[in-house]
Amino acid sequence: MPKKRSDGGLTGAQQAAKFVGVSVLAGAVLAGIALPAAGALGLAAKGTVQGFDEIPANLKRPPLSQRTTILNSQGGQIATVYSRDRTVVDLKDISPYMQKAIVAIEDSRFYEHGAIDLKGVLRAANRNAQSGGVTQGASTLTQQYVKNVFVEEAGDDPDKVAEATQQTIGRKIQELKYAIQVEEELGKKKILENYLNITFFGQQAYGIEAASQRYFSKPAKDLNLEESAMLAGLVQSPSRYDPVNDAREATKRRNIVLARMAAVGDISEAEAERAKATPITLKVSKPKNGCITAVDGAGFFCDYVREVFLSDPVFGKNREERSKVWNRGGLTIKTTLDPQAQKSAQESIKKHVYQSDKVATAVTMVQPGTGKIVAMGQSRPYGFDKHETQINYSVNKGMGGSNYGFPTGSTFKPFVAAAALEQGKPPTQVYPSPYQMPYPSSVSSCSGKPWVNQGDTVENENESEVGPYDLKDAMAMSVNTYFVQMIGEIGMCPVVEMTNKLNVVMGNDEKLPERPSSLTLGSNGISPLNMASAYAAFANRGTYCTPTAIESIKTADGKSLRVPKTKCHKAMSERTADTINNLLRGVIDSGTGQAAGLSSRDNAGKTGTTDGRKNAWFVGYTPNLSGAVWVGSPSQDVEMQYITIGGEYHDKVFGGKVPGPIWKDAMTGALDGHEAPRFVDVPIPEAPKDGKSDGKPGDNKPGGDNGGGGSDGGGGGSDGGRGGRDDDKPGDPWAGITLPPDLIGGAHQRGGQGNGGGWR
Repeated sequence: MPKKRSDGGLTGAQQAAKFVGVSVLAGAVLAGIALPAAGALGLAAKGTVQGFDEIPANLKRPPLSQRTTILNSQGGQIATVYSRDRTVVDLKDISPYMQKAIVAIEDSRFYEHGAIDLKGVLRAANRNAQSGGVTQGASTLTQQYVKNVFVEEAGDDPDKVAEATQQTIGRKIQELKYAIQVEEELGKKKILENYLNITFFGQQAYGIEAASQRYFSKPAKDLNLEESAMLAGLVQSPSRYDPVNDAREATKRRNIVLARMAAVGDISEAEAERAKATPITLKVSKPKNGCITAVDGAGFFCDYVREVFLSDPVFGKNREERSKVWNRGGLTIKTTLDPQAQKSAQESIKKHVYQSDKVATAVTMVQPGTGKIVAMGQSRPYGFDKHETQINYSVNKGMGGSNYGFPTGSTFKPFVAAAALEQGKPPTQVYPSPYQMPYPSSVSSCSGKPWVNQGDTVENENESEVGPYDLKDAMAMSVNTYFVQMIGEIGMCPVVEMTNKLNVVMGNDEKLPERPSSLTLGSNGISPLNMASAYAAFANRGTYCTPTAIESIKTADGKSLRVPKTKCHKAMSERTADTINNLLRGVIDSGTGQAAGLSSRDNAGKTGTTDGRKNAWFVGYTPNLSGAVWVGSPSQDVEMQYITIGGEYHDKVFGGKVPGPIWKDAMTGALDGHEAPRFVDVPIPEAPKDGKSDGKPGDNKPGGDNGGGGSDGGGGGSDGGRGGRDDDKPGDPWAGITLPPDLIGGAHQRGGQGNGGGWR
């Protein structure tokens, strides 16, 4: 004898047996669909269901997918992203009118029956028999909830959604078994709460809170009678009764709900009539989903955060697992983006490069010592229209960037200098540095197999640039032949080792090739984020820190998730970094980067321009902020000569005169109000004029940047050919003029305080 439930009701098995029996006799409705009697009778014979008790009753209710909110470092909202626009709320935060309306129209006997409503089944069977078709269903709210759970679990996979909604007898009986489980485990109030949070209300709104915000711009707890009735009416067919597109049909449906509420005694007839006479008044909030809606031009940073989440093992063992967590959402992600720095970067970008220009710019700022990305923007916005793009010019291909990054020109030279200093070369090192010369006959490599010159040559930008030069002047004037001679002496392996420590890789994440032009003149493509992070190691006195974008993540229930942390390591000695800082300070003080210099604080940097003037760079830093600016054609098909950029005409574009001012304005605003720490001074002796390594060579000629050459990364001519362009260098107006020994960069004392700390 089957046991009865403690409340006197039928057991699950008895309910199912009675239900199936009624369905067979009526020949009509099983869980909301018409079923012929023969179909039910033939279940066991067809092997669809061997026995009701054998069906597993272990419905897994996955966490409902919700919107994820991405915040900046100060807690301001950058964007919301979601696969389902949903905010889960408690029943107490849902208007009583809404609770009554949904029950009245969808399952008025909800509180009187169990998992199924036998009276409803009989009523529907009778109506369907009279009409000769299927005009009425009998699914309870509990059964509808179970179906929605299956749909939610299917996500956006069309095959899984089709399987979850298939109208088969086996599926319906399985849903019934789960409905019985849910009734026993949750109770009526929790089922109603779950139903209102899971169901779809149209206009991309899942759950009652999102629906209330979408249609009326108010929380669900504040819905009045007529608003609740309208939303309850949507559930049957969100598209047919959509009030945004068809107010007439929505009004008819709302009034049916009001009439039903009056019929079951939830409201009086007078209340129903007053509500029916009230026109539907919407206050629609448009969906704001995805990084395309990000504020202050932070769409690409937002997308970078998503890529970090999907690629980092800390969030799951594989990409599929991480994608499930991301799509489920409900996360609050606090990022490293500094609103002041981001706003400053975007204002500088808009000032200097127009969205419709033939070329684009990208600006990225990183905090030395922490790796925190504090700004990331570009002139072509995140979008799908003309002069918009989904490609993030600041990052590598694997994180949503361009295929190969962009050739860096002479901004690569500080890496060569750092490698040489680490090898014991003094900053007074002198090389003949002629205007033009062949590459060394052979250059040693890490593999032990030397690179052999096949007749390639390199030259400086102007014929007047003839050495000998020491490192200070060669860096300030960006003398190509000097650095080719330097790598010829130290070999390529020290430079490779240095760039590996600084995580300098090509835009496709591959290591730089061992070729002299790649490792001296910046002919390979690298991303702005990569360059800003590498230069941050100079600012941080030789310690490199991996870039990071996420500070914290909390789930919908307030649980904190582990997030990836920056990893720091020593890339060079403090002495080497301090020396580079003083050398690059000379670039800004009196060299190719004078237009970029900041007047209010210590700063250093390097210009870069590639062959054909297809790319122009400025990468610079203060002790507490590093920034990289690239300007060029993303498709590398525009030579920046006789061109208008940002409304200003340029005969020639080079690193000091377009990227430099962008960097200056962006950094000025980003650092406004922050402490101004100083570099550690490393006095660099003047080399004697006899050209020896302990003396000063030649004249102190100001000039520009010789850019990068070579064919290694599509950056210029043949490997070691002309060797790059330059920054509009003049002839030699300084010939015969001797300058005071301390006038050009780096030798004067400034007094310092270590690396100056982080972002203040």
